[in-house]
Amino acid sequence: MKKLAIFSSLFIAALAMAQGIKFEDNNFAAILAKAKKENKLVFVDAYTTWCGPCKLMSKNIFPLQAVGDFYNSHFVNAKIDMEKGEGIGIAKKYNVKAFPTYLFINGDGEEVHRTLGYVEEKDFIQFAKDAEDPNKRLTALKKKFENGEKNPEFLKNLAGLTIYNDSELAGRVLDRYFQQKTTLDQEDLQLLLSGMQSTDSPLYKIFQSKKADIIVIFPEEKYAKFDKNIKLNTVVKKSYNADTKTWNDSYFLTETQKFMTKEESEKFLKKVKASRALKNKDIPTYEKLTIELYKDYSAAGSEELNSLAWNFFENVSNKASLEKAVAWAQESVKKDENYANTDTLANLYNKIGDKKNAKIWAEKSVQLAKSTGQDSAETEKLLKSL
Repeated sequence: MKKLAIFSSLFIAALAMAQGIKFEDNNFAAILAKAKKENKLVFVDAYTTWCGPCKLMSKNIFPLQAVGDFYNSHFVNAKIDMEKGEGIGIAKKYNVKAFPTYLFINGDGEEVHRTLGYVEEKDFIQFAKDAEDPNKRLTALKKKFENGEKNPEFLKNLAGLTIYNDSELAGRVLDRYFQQKTTLDQEDLQLLLSGMQSTDSPLYKIFQSKKADIIVIFPEEKYAKFDKNIKLNTVVKKSYNADTKTWNDSYFLTETQKFMTKEESEKFLKKVKASRALKNKDIPTYEKLTIELYKDYSAAGSEELNSLAWNFFENVSNKASLEKAVAWAQESVKKDENYANTDTLANLYNKIGDKKNAKIWAEKSVQLAKSTGQDSAETEKLLKSL
């Protein structure tokens, strides 16, 4: 029995070792202090609950034994929701704007390296090795760039690492990269479009000057659409004051009507205001503007309507408004019935007190999820509660 007990203990210990990355259950200050004491870097998985690639990393990569073995022995690991608690301040401090972002931070709280996105096991471990190598860290790469490095592959790599969190630097990196290019390929075009944040960017001048090369890769109508979107993005940024949370309507309407109709301009202003209101948790404004925008929703797509309906389910409490969301969800289902919009419809019916229809659509959602290999756990919980 004693031998069996020892074997069981060893088996449990081995199983624990094979469970992947061990994340600290502590506040960030304590995590930094532990890293400093142990002379390690902190690895931060900066995620959000709605981020699909974040969920896939947690499911597919973090639990792997090789990943856990390396990260647990080399780093103090933290998994932090960037939209809750101290994660909000951490996101602001380290300029986290895309998810998942992986931060490598020293015990003094200084960022030394970062990367982002869904990656496979080999690359994820390589990121960690790069973070430990002073010559491969993002800080070293930035210094190398400032010293005049022109190698195209180096520039592409640095642009990819900075494009979502340091658009000013990424713009300068790509400007240097494209100055060397006589022709563009598909990968170049993706880099150009990803880094082009506004019409003030040096990349926008490249976008204009290389139009003839670009429309060889995709149609001129698509070029025009990108051009319009970048102009809109620029005007939106200049119209909104994040400190006071106010809009300069006059500026927005004047500038956008240089490249779109008055009707389009007014409608788009409502859309960006609604989107910002939701982000700022100003639900009454979001609710009012969205209802105005979607009085006629016949032209809206299934996915768009489902997204609207779900946002109302999560944020709105007024029954009359929720009934409008039910109509959007019904139209979404009518246009393309799937496990997601049937789940939305079930949840909305439940929220307005229509248990009968909630049960019908929850059953339908579970059935569709299982037939397409999707996770129906949350819908099944709803079904059990009805």
